Amino acid sequence: MTMNQELLLILDSIERDKGVKKEILISAIESALVSAARKKLGKHVMDIKVEFDSETGEFKVFGPEGNELSGDFGRISAQTAKQVIIQKIREAERDVVFDEYQRKINDIATGGVHRFEKGTMVIDLGRAEGILPKRELPPNEQYRQGDRIKALILDVKKTPKGPEILLSRTSPGLVKRLFELEVPEIYEGIVDIKSVSREAGDRSKIAVYSKDDKVDPVGACVGMRGQRVKNIVRELGGEKIDIIRWSVNTGEFIMASLSPAEISSVKLNESEKRAEVIVADDQLSLAIGKKGQNVRLAAKLTGWNIDIRSKSEIEKLRDIAVGDLEGVGPKTEKALIKAGFKTTGDISKTDIKELTKVEGVGRKTAEKILKSAKELMEKKVHEVREKKNREREKEIKEVDKAEGEVKE
Repeated sequence: MTMNQELLLILDSIERDKGVKKEILISAIESALVSAARKKLGKHVMDIKVEFDSETGEFKVFGPEGNELSGDFGRISAQTAKQVIIQKIREAERDVVFDEYQRKINDIATGGVHRFEKGTMVIDLGRAEGILPKRELPPNEQYRQGDRIKALILDVKKTPKGPEILLSRTSPGLVKRLFELEVPEIYEGIVDIKSVSREAGDRSKIAVYSKDDKVDPVGACVGMRGQRVKNIVRELGGEKIDIIRWSVNTGEFIMASLSPAEISSVKLNESEKRAEVIVADDQLSLAIGKKGQNVRLAAKLTGWNIDIRSKSEIEKLRDIAVGDLEGVGPKTEKALIKAGFKTTGDISKTDIKELTKVEGVGRKTAEKILKSAKELMEKKVHEVREKKNREREKEIKEVDKAEGEVKE
C-alpha cells in the first residue's frame, strides 16, 4: 500500500469515527500546502494551485508558471497533511465535547477536584475540565484536591484550549435540578417546580404545584420520613429548605411563601406588584427573618415586593392624619377624607391612578403625597420597631440581673 492510498484510508476512517467530513480535511490540507509553498517560494508568490486526486490520494502543487513543484516538496506535503489531520482531529474532539456539554446546560455534572488556580477550582469531568469560580461556591463549603463534587453546568464556551465549562454550586438551578432527580413525581411531570429562591449555603425556598389532586406536592418533595429532602439538604451541606405550596391565588401564595411565620392578612397593589402583609406582633421577627432573609427569599420566590407590618404598627399608623403629609393643604385634606383616604395608612395602600381621581389632585401632587406617605410610614415603623427592640433588650437585662442575684 502506497503512502497516498494510506492517506485515503485515514481520511475515510476520520470521517467515520470522528465525524469530520473528508472534504473539510482535504480543503484544510490544500490550504496548508499553499502556505507551505509560499513559505518555500516567497510570500510574494500568489498564483499557487493544489490538486487532489481522489482516486490515488495524491496531492500535486503547481507553481505560478504551472510547473509541478517536486524534489523535497513531496516530503513537505506528507508532513503538512499529517499536521493538518492531527489538528483537525483535535478540533473535532473539542467540538464533540463542546456539543455534549452544551446540551447539558442546567444539568448536574459530577467530577473530582483536580487543582486550584487563583481561587478557582478546576474539576475533572472525565472528557473535559470544568471551572468553579469562588463566586459560584457557597461560603460554608470547602474542598480539597481529590474530593468529589456535584455542580450545575451554567454555561459552555469555546476557547483555543477547548471548551470552557462554567460550573456553579450557588445557583437556584442546582436546587431545582436536585429535586427533579430526587423526586419521581417531578421527573414524571406530576409535580411542577414553579420557582426557586436561594441564599446559597444558608436557606432556599422552592414553590411546587401538583397537577394531580391526589398527589400532595409538598409531601412528595419531603418524602417518607423526610428522606427525599434530607438527601438534598445533605448534598447542599446542611442548607435549610422551605417547600412551599404554590397557588394561583397570589395572596395565598405570598402568605405561604413567608413560612414558617403565620400571616394574618395580605393586601395587594396589582399596579405596583406590591403586597402589604399584616402579622401578629409575635410573628413579626419570624416573618422578616434573620437580617431580613425570610421576606427577601419570599419576594424572590413570588416576584412581588413585600412590606410586612405588625398589628401594633398598623394601629400606630392609623393615628397619622393625611393633613400631616407634604403637599396636603386643608382643601386637599378635605377632598382626600371625602374620597375615603382618612389616614396615611390608607394612602400608602393606594396608587397614583386612584389618587388622581380625587378632586383637585393632579399627577404631580399625587406623586408627592404618595411618596410622603410611604416615607412617613417607614419612619414610624422604624421608630416602633426600635422602641420594641429597646424594651426587649431591657427585659433581657432585667432577667439576667435577676438570675445573677438568685445565684448569689
